[in-house]
Amino acid sequence: MTAKSSPAPSAKPPVKSPEVESAGAAAWLSRTLYNLAWYPALPVALIVSGGRDAMARRQRMGRANPLPSQAGARRIWLHASSVGEIEAVRPIALGLLEREPAAMLVVTTMTQTGREAALRRIPGAAACVLAPLDHPRTVRAHLGAIAPDIVLIAEAELWPNYFIESRRFGARVAIVNGRLSARSLQRYRLMRPLWTAALGCADLILAQSRADADRYLALGAPPERIVVTGNTKFGAVDDSRGADAHPALARFAAAGATLIAGSTAPREEEQVIDAYLELRREFPDLRLVLAPRHLERVGEITELLAARGLDYVSASTLKAGDEPSATAKVLLFDTLGDLRLLYRYGTLAFVGGSLFDGRGGQNLGEPAAAGVVVLFGPFHQNQQETAQALLHNECGIVVGNAQELAYAAAPLLRDAALRRLRGVGARQVYESLAGGAARSLAELRALIDLR
Repeated sequence: MTAKSSPAPSAKPPVKSPEVESAGAAAWLSRTLYNLAWYPALPVALIVSGGRDAMARRQRMGRANPLPSQAGARRIWLHASSVGEIEAVRPIALGLLEREPAAMLVVTTMTQTGREAALRRIPGAAACVLAPLDHPRTVRAHLGAIAPDIVLIAEAELWPNYFIESRRFGARVAIVNGRLSARSLQRYRLMRPLWTAALGCADLILAQSRADADRYLALGAPPERIVVTGNTKFGAVDDSRGADAHPALARFAAAGATLIAGSTAPREEEQVIDAYLELRREFPDLRLVLAPRHLERVGEITELLAARGLDYVSASTLKAGDEPSATAKVLLFDTLGDLRLLYRYGTLAFVGGSLFDGRGGQNLGEPAAAGVVVLFGPFHQNQQETAQALLHNECGIVVGNAQELAYAAAPLLRDAALRRLRGVGARQVYESLAGGAARSLAELRALIDLR
């Protein structure tokens, strides 16, 4: 935790919330079963998420260091899952801190890489820690340590005790950049009373799209509290246009035609590499950037590159000042925070998490904002609005495998004029969808002003 340990703020007494007290027997039973299921899972979850790090385990149990006392300062708990969600809610965090510089913002994430991203990207936060496990005792301990006035839950992080205990604590609760997939809705419906009770504790639900809003309604969310604001990720991308990529990385990508494969997931790198090898038959100087979604997979990707006979250079090596070999035309990302700035130097982009079912696609707005044609797989339900806009304007292409990726990329690599035209279209799509962050901030400010 970035803040120094100090005496805990005065704990608020539990509040009798109508939403909590009137949830009904079905909701009580669902929540009891849910919480009971956590008891045998807690030790395993603690080991998996905290490992041997004593501080991480303390944070997972809700025992983060208490915030220092600061009279009159508003306290905000912002929770996001990992790196992508931090990037999406960054404009919200910065906007709130700009309006209230004295506010004490605590950011929690589910992953260590997410926490590191929060430290880098939200420097005004009073603390960035791992999120408590979703059990009443751990959540209450966390709330007691930070004593939030406002609790903001990002995207798809529907942890029922976060909502119910925060409401009972007396905080106002909001979902920001909310999304709910059709698959998640089917799963949540198995315990609908629990989710109805949890969503009933939210004062405001800011949904990315009308489809997301309808799914929240189907789970029992109060319709008068749902507002469609759009995706805040667009604002998160656009604020980087004054920044630039690391010079060594930029030189590599700008040295020739470059295919950037961003946020790739297991099995996708193999497809991308096969497509790259096929394209190199016609474009022998083509470069490839591989940026896996999770850096712990770098080792297996290096083995894959070796098996394909491809020389590569790592991002950390270039950033350290070392020169790549003459035959190294593949750049493997083993660093965080560089991908979104590098897209503007790419010729084409493939966005991962989309070739195989189960992930729903990663952020299509980043390459679109950079004016790059975007290729992505058929499983992009988490990016539906952006994907449809890109496809409608012929600046996005769906590909299902290596062969289709190579087939779609080749005409664009041959025709620079066509590529520029489609790239301009991608940027225009981004601009047409932008504004989600500003709309969300306006709604949140109205909610916060009620306190």
